[in-house]
Amino acid sequence: MAWRQILFSTRAILEPYSTTGSAKFSTKSNPYLVKVGIPEFLNGIGNGVESHVSKLESEIGDFQKLLVTRTLKLKKLGIPCKHRKLILKYTHKYRLGLWRPRAQAVKS
Repeated sequence: MAWRQILFSTRAILEPYSTTGSAKFSTKSNPYLVKVGIPEFLNGIGNGVESHVSKLESEIGDFQKLLVTRTLKLKKLGIPCKHRKLILKYTHKYRLGLWRPRAQAVKS
């Protein structure tokens, strides 16, 4: 019994990471079931940013273009500084996979 404990404790020291087990963490994000567009994204941010949905959809058009839009483009569209900062902050978080807009609960 004592030999068994010593044997297993040294194995744990020598092999701290098991190669047979699967990885606990994955760098790939889980698929997001709700389609994210400009209106859903701005509604997810909140704080009055959703008032610029029509302006951004007409000028930028695509959500992927919004993700790479710079502050000067948003300034030329007439979006206030606080809203520009929020949009750029959340687009950066979205690109990194750290934030997603919440799916709206269906009201029946």
